[in-house]
Amino acid sequence: MAFTLGVRDSIMIAHSFSGAEFGPAQNMHGATYTVDCEFGTDKLVDGCNWVVDIGEALDALGKCLQAYNYKNLDELPQFKGVNTTTEFMCMQIQKDMAAAFKGKFSGTIKVTLHESHKAWASYTGPCS
Repeated sequence: MAFTLGVRDSIMIAHSFSGAEFGPAQNMHGATYTVDCEFGTDKLVDGCNWVVDIGEALDALGKCLQAYNYKNLDELPQFKGVNTTTEFMCMQIQKDMAAAFKGKFSGTIKVTLHESHKAWASYTGPCS
């Protein structure tokens, strides 16, 4: 993509994982994620010369994250029996953002969750 625009927010969640491979993370634990959402496109919007309205992007990200912020993800019905890994949550938030921008933006949306300055994950998917 020739052009990108990114916005940032954060969430605090609790969850646990199922499976011996997760070691101590099988126990309930918390995570504070810095959430980056990046819109990518090959063409700026005519007349505006922007990728997407930055205010609308910030508002949409905040609204999407409300569903998870200060929540125990294990208790949310849509995640019953799901290991809500950082990678999985990147994909989930990307899908939420793609739904919020359906018909308003054509390109890609990349969501990155930073667990710390040492570890992060990303997922990129389409939006049209």
